[in-house]
Amino acid sequence: MFDLIVKGGVLPDGKRVDIGIVGNTITAIDVLNGAEAGQTIDATGDLVSPPFVDPHFHLDATLSYGTPRINASGTLLEGIGLWGELKEVMTQDDMVARALTYCDWAASMGLLAIRSHVDVCDDRLLGVEAMLHVRDKVKDYIDLQLVAFPQDGFYRDPTARNNTLRALDMGVDIVGGIPHFERTMTDGAASVKELCEIAAQRGLQVDMHCDETDDPMSRHIETLSYETQRLGLHGRVAGSHLTSMHSMDNYYVSKLLPLMAEAQINAIPNPLINIVLQGRHDTYPKRRGLTRVKEMQAHGINVGWGQDCVLDPWYSLGTADMLDVAFMGLHVAQMTSPPEMRTCFDMVTTHNAKTMNLPEYGLTVGAKASLVVLDAGDPIEALRLRATRLFVIANGKLISQTPRADAKVTLAGRPPIVRRRHQID
Repeated sequence: MFDLIVKGGVLPDGKRVDIGIVGNTITAIDVLNGAEAGQTIDATGDLVSPPFVDPHFHLDATLSYGTPRINASGTLLEGIGLWGELKEVMTQDDMVARALTYCDWAASMGLLAIRSHVDVCDDRLLGVEAMLHVRDKVKDYIDLQLVAFPQDGFYRDPTARNNTLRALDMGVDIVGGIPHFERTMTDGAASVKELCEIAAQRGLQVDMHCDETDDPMSRHIETLSYETQRLGLHGRVAGSHLTSMHSMDNYYVSKLLPLMAEAQINAIPNPLINIVLQGRHDTYPKRRGLTRVKEMQAHGINVGWGQDCVLDPWYSLGTADMLDVAFMGLHVAQMTSPPEMRTCFDMVTTHNAKTMNLPEYGLTVGAKASLVVLDAGDPIEALRLRATRLFVIANGKLISQTPRADAKVTLAGRPPIVRRRHQID
């Protein structure tokens, strides 16, 4: 007897199965003919995926677009300045309300794991308190990891070092940083060293905004790889953005990528945001700043797409849909062959789960019973259509259901056409 059976779904690898759930655990993946269940979901022919995962977001800033003003230049630096103005007027209750609204959006989209950076450059630590409260409120349906993020620079801001330590003492999970925003390259490298040492001492993961700039001489990912090796942090460190790699010369990159691979660095490009913020000082040719995704993957580096921002000082759009993120990444990274498109789907599911070190993730017996049923037949079709999330199950409970979109379109004088089910082998 199962509590829930998802019947007839298609796994990302193409296998058709029934999934049996007891409590909050997947207990069977097979053809379960005649099996009884308290509830059965008919997923016949629909794609069944593990939950979407976003390893890079800013939950404290989300849904604040236009307060107190709009980023007129569209640049990263104006966004940081605008965030400083916003911190002066927002309240803890406001941050909690916005974050909880976003988490509801996320859950409806099958996004059930988020890593959010939380600014600690505020002696009140209102954002830290707010996000710790949000983490507790959503724990039954979203795995929320928090990063202590010294937005104004670990050394550049006079209180950032102490506040980072305070935030970690309060229960924030991960050590963050922003070395390219320090006043000098030397300070940036020193901040990477000290922050990694703090993580090693506390047994924590590291996730740094790293080289989010068009400057090809911003090479803090090299320092991050070195410190990861020196301190034995292999597999526990992520470099986010890495946009300077777009502008680096090929010889230097040929040295850098093996160092990152040896250190088992996880890479998190954020295609929606990177292509909006980068290249703002260029005329033409105009750079778009996305890091070297395929080259990193060729070296065995784990790469996953991140959302980064939704309706905040840096980005004026967004819906919490990781298929949108992967769709944009697919285009900008020119990952258009069928295997590459399937990889783009994996980059917002299993690859990001690896970056976040999520326990019991996936569609296997014994895994946590969290999954998504999509109105598509395979991962490529899901990307092409940004498919409707028909059912979202979190920890064995159905938490969201969306009616199937009408797949038939009628053109005047023509027979009906079907938008979906154009699969590529």
